[in-house]
Amino acid sequence: QVQLVESGGGSVQAGGSLRISCDASEYAYSSVCKAWFRPAPGKERERVATIDGAGGTSYADSVKGRFTISRDNGKNSLYLQMSSLKPDDTAMYYCAAAVIFDCPPRVDFTFWGQGTQVTVSS
Repeated sequence: QVQLVESGGGSVQAGGSLRISCDASEYAYSSVCKAWFRPAPGKERERVATIDGAGGTSYADSVKGRFTISRDNGKNSLYLQMSSLKPDDTAMYYCAAAVIFDCPPRVDFTFWGQGTQVTVSS
């Protein structure tokens, strides 16, 4: 059972930056599709950003140009660098991992972390 543990959340003023991290307990899952999610109004959740096993990335329109997802397979770590933060970015951020290499538009994420809270004040 893979465990994902997020860290790095906190409070920041609008326009500021923050980097959150997600560490995985199993090296076997270091090169699979991973993603960051957050709750979204009217939806179960918003897929903020994804990164596949080769490092290919995709972003929600709401964060494109402001957020950067990256990974360090040697450390089993996933990151989300958030810049130009807005109050609307306030949310609990969850990392998730699939058991496949690619990140198709619809993919089942098998493993989830407990979340890290990001609060952006105006």
